[in-house]
Amino acid sequence: MKEQRKIAARATVSTPSTPRVESLKLHVNSYVGREGEPLLCWLVEVDTAITARRIVDPLSKVAFAMSCLGGRARSWAYGRRLTDPTCFSTYEVFKEELRQAFEPPQNEFRSRAEFLDLQQGRHDVHAYAQRARYLVSNIVPNPIDEGTKVVTFMKGLRDGPVKTYLFQEYPGTLEAITLAMQEEFSLRQAKLHVNVPRQMPRPAMKPTGGPEPMDLSSATTAGPQQRRGSTNVHCFRCGNNGHYARECTAPVHAAKGRRDDTGYCHGKQQTNATSRRGTPADDAVERVDIGHAVSKTAAPSDSHSHCKKKR
Repeated sequence: MKEQRKIAARATVSTPSTPRVESLKLHVNSYVGREGEPLLCWLVEVDTAITARRIVDPLSKVAFAMSCLGGRARSWAYGRRLTDPTCFSTYEVFKEELRQAFEPPQNEFRSRAEFLDLQQGRHDVHAYAQRARYLVSNIVPNPIDEGTKVVTFMKGLRDGPVKTYLFQEYPGTLEAITLAMQEEFSLRQAKLHVNVPRQMPRPAMKPTGGPEPMDLSSATTAGPQQRRGSTNVHCFRCGNNGHYARECTAPVHAAKGRRDDTGYCHGKQQTNATSRRGTPADDAVERVDIGHAVSKTAAPSDSHSHCKKKR
């Protein structure tokens, strides 16, 4: 009885269950099949997403990869499946046929030749390193050795501190890329701090208890007051000094018969008008003869000749 109880107790003890690992859904960009579009990078994305989703079945892998296609690549894949439902038996067959359909012919030879002649040009170190990695990944059957990779990468860099520093260290391939990126970042930061203009500190303002008086020591007069500062200016209307005739405010009767600064005779218009009608003028013309002033009634011809004499 005791042995049976022990066996029953052992049977009732539950075995520890393994924790369930949830799948991770990753986003994969669509591969359209345009010229120059990196197919190998897209295949790496698909492989990573399949592993994260924990897809094991080969046909399920093919179906997931076909769902990530777009454009003419999608039309090609589903067109093949329409004519032959068993064309993609495994995921490896699907990848191989996709490469043959959309990769350029002799892709390995082209990638090798481009990598050996790779130059940085106007690109930064990050873009230059990414292009070198992609070209090396296309060379699968006969890969390039590490020494050739390092020399080619360092030779294609632009002349400058980054290239000089790498030639002094002579690191490995991955280390060379990392050091080149770090050195370029340091140079950019140094140039950024040098080109930033330094701001001058503002003078500290002392707090005051009340309003500050306005400083009028440097204020200048404007308009006619500024021109009246000179006493050499003479007015030809009223005869006073200190202003021009165009600024004179004297009454009109006081300025009759006198000239302004333009030389115009104010009494001429009325005299000419009266002489045209044939009647004598009523204006009194003032003549000066050896300091004595004599007033008389002037004829139209005399008034006109008097204006001419004053000119």
